[in-house]
Amino acid sequence: PTVEEPTAAEKPTEATAAEKPTPTDPAEEATVAEAQEPEEPESSSEDKPASKAEPTPKAEPTAMTVDAPAAADGDSAPQGPPAPDDESSTGGAGGNDTAEAEGEAEQTPAPAVPLTRVKTRAPSLTTAYKAATTTLKQHNLTGTRAKVYLVLDRSASMRPYYKDGSAQALAEQTLALAAHLDPEATVPVFFFSTELDGTGEITLTDHENKIDDLHAGLGRMGRTSYHAAVEAVLAHHGKEATPGTPALVIFQTDGAPDAKTPATQSLTGAAKTHPAVFFSFVAFGDPENKAFDYLRKLKTPNTSHFLAGETPRELTDKELYEGVLADWRP
Repeated sequence: PTVEEPTAAEKPTEATAAEKPTPTDPAEEATVAEAQEPEEPESSSEDKPASKAEPTPKAEPTAMTVDAPAAADGDSAPQGPPAPDDESSTGGAGGNDTAEAEGEAEQTPAPAVPLTRVKTRAPSLTTAYKAATTTLKQHNLTGTRAKVYLVLDRSASMRPYYKDGSAQALAEQTLALAAHLDPEATVPVFFFSTELDGTGEITLTDHENKIDDLHAGLGRMGRTSYHAAVEAVLAHHGKEATPGTPALVIFQTDGAPDAKTPATQSLTGAAKTHPAVFFSFVAFGDPENKAFDYLRKLKTPNTSHFLAGETPRELTDKELYEGVLADWRP
């Protein structure tokens, strides 16, 4: 026994010597180890093996917090902080959990305007913006860039849809969608009836009641001349946008064009001269109305139609976006 006691006293010394290289590699580990063992000075660690002889050297490596610095290192480089940054940059568009786990945040397409900015500048559009996030993702359109235009019918039969707020609601839904597609988040608006009645624009900071105000200043309502609006949009896009820039035109109407031949010619010609411009028709009114047979029979590669029904304002944002984006693939 007297021969073994020195051996037992030497073993902890060797263990202590063996422990020094590990924490000395990263300077921070020594600091962490000291912070975790405030009540265990060197004198107490030497007394324990002396009192318990052989079992103490074996138990001491287990009791020592050699692995604690590694665990602390794992916590000192947390995955948590990047998550809020990613969330704000993607606007809650989903995929943050995957990016956090797999480090793919940079590969996740982001909307043109993040959710945080929409909440700050246009909080009333937040719900519609989130609905657009979901629909764009379902159609693999997340991160798509395009100019967005809104065309509003001002034929006499449209009067009820301006009075009940349906036209204003569609404009706000269009703007929320544009925030995903256009960094400027600005939607030019074209009002047409017998001819082009007037133009305007809506932005994140200037959209509330804007359609009603513009409509009220445009005077008498007329007939339904599609081609006047189509030509005006193409002229604006050709002048203001970079050649080849995709465009989504949300074209609202409540009936067939009065002059079908010019309407068809303008849309057919647009498919050839402006192939990146897509017209997504949104029809207000009874879906069974034969007036919409024109849209049903329209077979051009740059158009689609969505029958929004007689109470379009009651549609959810998701339903509206599903109808508008069903066939658009820029």
